[in-house]
Amino acid sequence: MARGVGSYSRIVSWLKLLLPLGALALLSTIFLFARSSDPVENLPVATREGLAGRASEMVTSPSYSGTTDDGAMLTISAESARPDPDTEGRIRAQALDAAMSFEDGSRIDLSAPEATIDDESDAARLTGGVTIRSSQGYRLTTDALDAALTRVEVESDGPVEGQGPSGTLSAGRMRVEAETGEGADTGAVRLLFTGGVDMIYQP
Repeated sequence: MARGVGSYSRIVSWLKLLLPLGALALLSTIFLFARSSDPVENLPVATREGLAGRASEMVTSPSYSGTTDDGAMLTISAESARPDPDTEGRIRAQALDAAMSFEDGSRIDLSAPEATIDDESDAARLTGGVTIRSSQGYRLTTDALDAALTRVEVESDGPVEGQGPSGTLSAGRMRVEAETGEGADTGAVRLLFTGGVDMIYQP
């Protein structure tokens, strides 16, 4: 009986020593594995290129209205718009429509499948096939054109063609600008066709 008590006492004494050592070993193992792994290694990191296509950066049905330095009313709307991932301060728009209403009562409407709007230059570039409609009776198309946002200035990149008030029209280039000089009406604008103009008159 005394031997059993002695054996039990020795086991308890060993456990008192081994248990703290085992706990210390477990803690050391935990810290060892913690040091070997980077806590941010598996975190999802998004780059600018990755964010470029996210819907969270796209605005649907944006619109803008304002007055140019020439006194024309300008309105712009689009199906969607997003920041250009390659150029800061530039916006890419899809299905853009723009309207310019002038003080003389005339109006020009522009529409294009794609456009870029540059904040630094206050200009828009319409591409993908642009349609130009004028209250003077013109309905023209061109591949691309540039339009200022703070003044009346629109110019095609190349040839334009379509219908004019008197018949079919084609020209190497088209420009819309405010009339200046002596005798010009305030707020009046004009359409200039250059680069070889062909007009087929239709009575």
